[in-house]
Amino acid sequence: MRFRGPILTACVLCFLCVANVSAAVRTKTVRYRSGNEMVSGYLAVPGTPGKHPALIVIHEWWGLVPWVKEQTRKFAAAGFVALAVDLYRGQTATTPAGARKLMMALPPERAMQDLQAAFAYLESQPGVRAAKIGVVGWCFGGGWALRLAVHQPRLAACAVNYGELPTDPEQIQAIRCPVLGNFGALDPGITPAKVRAFEAAMKQAGKSINAKIYPGASHAFENPNNKMGYRPEAAANAWKRMVAFFDQKLK
Repeated sequence: MRFRGPILTACVLCFLCVANVSAAVRTKTVRYRSGNEMVSGYLAVPGTPGKHPALIVIHEWWGLVPWVKEQTRKFAAAGFVALAVDLYRGQTATTPAGARKLMMALPPERAMQDLQAAFAYLESQPGVRAAKIGVVGWCFGGGWALRLAVHQPRLAACAVNYGELPTDPEQIQAIRCPVLGNFGALDPGITPAKVRAFEAAMKQAGKSINAKIYPGASHAFENPNNKMGYRPEAAANAWKRMVAFFDQKLK
């Protein structure tokens, strides 16, 4: 049977779609050891073969919700093996009160242990370039990204989005990797003054810091679920900055 005209075109398009799917990001839930316990994370892997740089992705105070998984897949599509940790271990929140409760109940020692376990998991994967592992987080997760940068000397890059900033000179001195930061000028918690103070302390300590403060943006401006505070243009620019930063530092 011979295919002609629209039928042939449809077949070609179908073939291209199948080829595209075969090269698409692959995702799965993975389990790995953290101390004496097993924890889980959401792993997204590029569809291209070979070894890739990797990212630990740390959620906001809401927990490992769909938006964080979406960012994880986007990083994988950009060429990074991305592991979204679940510091709340299966729990998520839908209200600020619920999120605050989960955040306050999280033992800091356990959280750091889980992050170090995520680093070790990625480091052990055959498809990961072990010397090229970075971390990224938003809000609550941004603060934990910086904490990991303080405590993990082999970390190769850190991106913090409106997360809590360290002020202790010893902690800042312990940061060995370059840091990128995205912040809102109207953020009542992570204020521009705090950002500039952190930036100055990092530079004084001889550290690499690239911080940007977005006019007209407040806290959580990158998340479209933040109906009142979402700033799409600033969010798009922050994403572009992160991908370029990780491309430069990890690839």
